Formats: sequence, structure tokens, C-alpha cells
Amino acid sequence: MNVCIVGAGAIGGYVAVKLALAGAKVTTIIRGANLAAVQADGMKLIEDGAEHVVRDIFSTDHLAQAGAQDIVILAMKAHQVTPIANQLAPLLGLATTIVTMQNGIPWWYFQKHGGEFDGRRVESVDPGGVIGDHIAIERVIGCVVYPACEMVAPGVIRHIEGNRFPVGELDDAETPRVAAIAELFKKAGLKSSVLTNIRSEIWLKLWGNLSFNPISALTQATLVDICQFPPSRALAASMMTEAQTVANKLGIEFRVSLERRIAGAEGVGKHKTSMLQDVEAGRALEIDALVGSVIELGRLTQTPTPHIDAVYACASLLANRLRESNGRLTISDTK
Repeated sequence: MNVCIVGAGAIGGYVAVKLALAGAKVTTIIRGANLAAVQADGMKLIEDGAEHVVRDIFSTDHLAQAGAQDIVILAMKAHQVTPIANQLAPLLGLATTIVTMQNGIPWWYFQKHGGEFDGRRVESVDPGGVIGDHIAIERVIGCVVYPACEMVAPGVIRHIEGNRFPVGELDDAETPRVAAIAELFKKAGLKSSVLTNIRSEIWLKLWGNLSFNPISALTQATLVDICQFPPSRALAASMMTEAQTVANKLGIEFRVSLERRIAGAEGVGKHKTSMLQDVEAGRALEIDALVGSVIELGRLTQTPTPHIDAVYACASLLANRLRESNGRLTISDTK
């Protein structure tokens, strides 16, 4: 099976190596130092104390060189989808499936939704409808990403914990193609189930991300730091409570309690969230998909979100300052 991963950073690179080791024909769309490293030495995954190097992955920064694929996995950050949406055509054959692996509320959230807001665009993640205009919704399969990984050097990914990638059709149907994708992931040693309510799983993952990510970016704190410091734990809980109210109004029920969700994050330990890693590396922050989108859905459902609003304002200001200064931010040990 031909699989192209667009944006093989920490998560995309992890998936690329796992699929390649399982026999899939993998192409990655990457650039810069990452591309140079993979082309020279292959892609390396450090997992459970072992190193796995795959050298037969075809990597390029030109989508036109990849050719038509059976599956295209969009593994970049949510704000990076818009710039490439109109470039995907060379990857798409008649039956190509597109798997979205973005965190947060996806651009397709209300497509095939069937509810009051069916077909509505989520402006915060698809400004002007650029993504929707270039990606046919019939091609899309949703995927929720649970593993924690980090890119420790160009072409080198370290797996921290987790390997779940549940998938689902946007209309919640159980189809042969979504079953085939789950089976492909399982063959690669990943846990993947077919969900008949993909949006509920999206909210469960987002429940923590919308709070822990921006709080960590603003404070330089790891997950366990946030959860074990009473004021920040309370702030995260307040944000999550507001989000739960929004989700409930959209017909979503959470299968775990708020305290259990926080405890799960605490159990991950001294892990830096992806947004904190981006702050330290000077990369653009994934604020709108994780936080701004929930505010937008709050307005849509007439739900006040004061705690989320305040954290969003501060995180957005931080993102602007980093962008304007072309800088990065980290706390250094002076001992």
C-alpha cells in the first residue's frame, strides 16, 4: 500500500517509521534540515530503548514528485494545513483517502455532522474556507492522535508514550476503507479502533489539550507541574468545565470524568506539551485549533467561556511576540 505522510515531524515521523517497518511503501513530505537528514541517513525512531532506522522511505519537499497514493496522512499542525491544501492534487488518485491527524477541532467538524449546524465552516481553523474548497470531504477519515513523541534531531524521533490512533468516518459509518486503515495501523504495531462517534473522541483529547497546552506554553511547565500545582490545576479544570458545557450542547458526552482526565495527564509526568516545545523552538503555536475553535463553538452555542478566553488572549499575545521577534523562549537552569 502506498502511503504519503505530509508533515513528518514528531508524530508523522513516528507513523512513517512504524508503517515502513511493517512493509508499507512510505513517502514523506518534509523540508529543510529534516529532509536533508532523512535523505542522507534515513529516518530513525527511538522507542523502548531500541533504535530503528528506515532508509527506504522516499522523502521530498515537492508533492508533485510523490505521485498518486492510496492513503495521504496529513500529520502537520492544524495551522499548516491551509498553506498546502491547494497543493495536494498530485497525491490524489480516484480512490485516495485522506487521514487527518490534527489536534483540536478539525476544519471538517460540521461536515456530515447531521445536526443543527450541519455543513457549517469552523472559521478559526479554516479561515475563508480554503481547506474545504480544496479537499473533497468524501475523501476524509478522522483520526485522533494519542502518542507523545518529540523530534530530538533532524530525522530522529523519540517515542515517549502511547500508541493509539483511533479512526472514524465523518458520518460515523463503519466502512471497508476505515476498517482497512485501522488494520494498516494495527499491522504496524499501533493501536487503532474504528469509532462510530469520532467527534466524541476528538473532544476527549481536546479536553486536556485546550488547557494544558497553552498553560504550559505560558508557564514553561510540564504536565505533572501543572497538575500538581493547585492554582494551575484549578485553572485547567475551569477551562475544561467550560469546554464540556460547549461539547454537551453539541451532543457530546464524555466517557471519563474531568478528574480522571486530569489524572491521566498527571500520570504522563515531566512531559513538555507540543505547544511548549514549539515555544522553545520558536515555531508557530497551534492556538486556534486547540483554543480559539472552542471559543468559536462557545459563541455558536451561546456558552460563556471566560477562563478559556483569558488564557487564549495571553497565549495569542505570546505567539505574536515570538513571531514579531523571530524568537524563542525557555527557562534556563542558572545553577
